[in-house]
Amino acid sequence: MNENNTAQTAAEETTRSSINVVVKPAKRSRLSYEKRKGLYGYGFIALWLFGTLMFFLIPLGKSLWYSFNHVTVEPGHLNTEFLGWANYINAFNEDPLFTANLEEMLIETLWKTPLILIFSLFIAVVLNQKFRGRVLARAIFFLPVIIVTGPVFKIINGDMDSTGNTGAAQFSTMFSTDLVGQLMQFLGIYGLSDKMSTLISTVADNIFGIVWSSGIQILLFLAALQNIPPSAKEAAQMEGATSWEYFWKITFPYVSPFILANLIFTVIDTFTSPMNSVMDRILTLQKKELEYGLAASMAWIYFAIVLAAIGLITFIVNKFIYYEVD
Repeated sequence: MNENNTAQTAAEETTRSSINVVVKPAKRSRLSYEKRKGLYGYGFIALWLFGTLMFFLIPLGKSLWYSFNHVTVEPGHLNTEFLGWANYINAFNEDPLFTANLEEMLIETLWKTPLILIFSLFIAVVLNQKFRGRVLARAIFFLPVIIVTGPVFKIINGDMDSTGNTGAAQFSTMFSTDLVGQLMQFLGIYGLSDKMSTLISTVADNIFGIVWSSGIQILLFLAALQNIPPSAKEAAQMEGATSWEYFWKITFPYVSPFILANLIFTVIDTFTSPMNSVMDRILTLQKKELEYGLAASMAWIYFAIVLAAIGLITFIVNKFIYYEVD
């Protein structure tokens, strides 16, 4: 009897130990679900962070350091001699081209940016209509964004010296004929002031450049126009609104946030184009004259001006922007 009790007791203890093993809770991870998700996110952007650090932030810091130094090229390295603010002062006082180019660039941006925005919005409204060949027309206006390069644009504008394509001079003249002057003479428009004639000629000569620089803006305005709810148009039609009233009361308020976005994009695109005179001067000092310190100081002055212009534009224009959530 005692042997049976002993065997039964041993069996019960074995059963209990097996049950304890089965119900033993698994070890939990020390990291919460939110922290693990954060680590996955950092893993995905790790390569981008590395590239930003190595190819943007470090060169940016070196450029700022070079702007305060006289930099000379030695075999295998660059020698720096600290000058303080001398390069910044020399950029304005001693360089004969930087100030003039800067003034020219600011004036060009001042009149060119509104023309690009008006043209882009007009073309976007036209391309948003239903007509045959609409897809082809959209592709044609977006084509410059795909094929735009420095050499192509310089050939079209007649700058043959820097591209080596001297045989393409005849091709470039088709974009630089004085059609506006001939049209004004044909219509009998005479006696305009020199400034007005110069302004009209300048705008006419840059028509192709305006069209060439409007691809992204047209695309953004098209996206804004397609987000206008059909109910707004139906309500306007029921109220008897004309096309002119519909544009200013419905279309323009809905696309106004994209006007600010396109305005900022156009200003940055114009200022940072390697074909403008300021950028050309900076690149010439860097690549041909090897004046790295002076070129870096000009680049930082230019960057500060661009940043100030964007901040001022955003502050002013943002007051007139209509947001649907307001």
